[in-house]
Amino acid sequence: MEDDGSPKTFAGLGVCEELVEACKSLGWETPSKIQAEAIPYALQGRDVIGLAQTGSGKTGAFALPILQALLQKPQPFFACVLSPTRELAIQISEQLEALGSGIGVKCSVLVGGVDMMQQAISLAKRPHIVVATPGRLLDHLSNTKGFSLRALKYLVLDEADRLLNMDFERAIDDILKDIPKERRTYLFSATMTKKVSKLQRACLRDPLKIEAASKYSTVDTLKQHYLFIPATYKDCYLVYILVRMSGSTSMVFTRTCESARLLALILRNLGLSAIPINGQMSQAKRLGSLNKFKSGECNILICTDVASRGLDIPSVDVVINYNIPTNSKDYIHRVGRTARAGRSGLAISLVNQYEVEWYRQIELLIGKELPEYQANKEEVLLLLERVSDARRIAQM
Repeated sequence: MEDDGSPKTFAGLGVCEELVEACKSLGWETPSKIQAEAIPYALQGRDVIGLAQTGSGKTGAFALPILQALLQKPQPFFACVLSPTRELAIQISEQLEALGSGIGVKCSVLVGGVDMMQQAISLAKRPHIVVATPGRLLDHLSNTKGFSLRALKYLVLDEADRLLNMDFERAIDDILKDIPKERRTYLFSATMTKKVSKLQRACLRDPLKIEAASKYSTVDTLKQHYLFIPATYKDCYLVYILVRMSGSTSMVFTRTCESARLLALILRNLGLSAIPINGQMSQAKRLGSLNKFKSGECNILICTDVASRGLDIPSVDVVINYNIPTNSKDYIHRVGRTARAGRSGLAISLVNQYEVEWYRQIELLIGKELPEYQANKEEVLLLLERVSDARRIAQM
């Protein structure tokens, strides 16, 4: 990034002392690009659209201005953050509470898969900030006595492209009817789709638009490779790579929930510490898997694209595309899990004979041809019998 002369400290952006201290305690030394560009305008009361990938520091870009305004004029139900997934909502709430711990900020998380009554009790305590998935927020606005967002000052739409892809459009429209028009709105999205543009026109006033990432770029510290292999040997190549990377943390992406479950079993049968996470698992199980991975108990996470964005996962060393995504933009989100915050990372795509066209689309999107990953074919085929046995046992 070119030095554009912008201040490179949170204090220099206009963030107050209490919150600068909170940033330090979280290890945030200098603002990220999106934070450096968005925070000064947000503090002046502007609506903001931020085009930024997961991992760019966008939570801080909206959390700090909201907390600073809350500090000046505390009130319950001051801000509402809409998120596409339960995990992302929990992650945002944890960050808000960590940043606001010194000023006593209280958040309430409203997501599916958790008892409504329990959430209603938390709303009765009148939290400062509500972080929610749209469907569950609407449930509470309709059914929970005494709960309303009529005095709301700030609305955040996080990962707006995903909110709209997940058919939350109607719920968001209904929520917008229920909150004051006189408010600040921040919208963050990885991509500017037609639906996002339409939503922006409906709910933001004279917004400042900030692009923190070129449209479909991958970072320079990410080494990307492909491996062209027959479908029959895909499991063997995956095991070969994971064994070579045995001291690393890896995320393996599959196309279906069933495939994620089966692969995790195969790898475990071979003595590798793999754990699956997918959209069909209960909330408790997903968070359980996530915590095992984050704590280092397991170093291989097998997941579907549901887990590709919005999960609070620190940067991993390796991303492996076991199945090539049919939507090439999903590739960007997947590989964005590694090489974060200036660290190096590795992404390997296992391409079989049926996936060549999808893989070509990815190379077109990112604008470069990727080098082949060097694998020793003889060593790979030595694994064939063991891997076939492990698959047979997993399918029993």
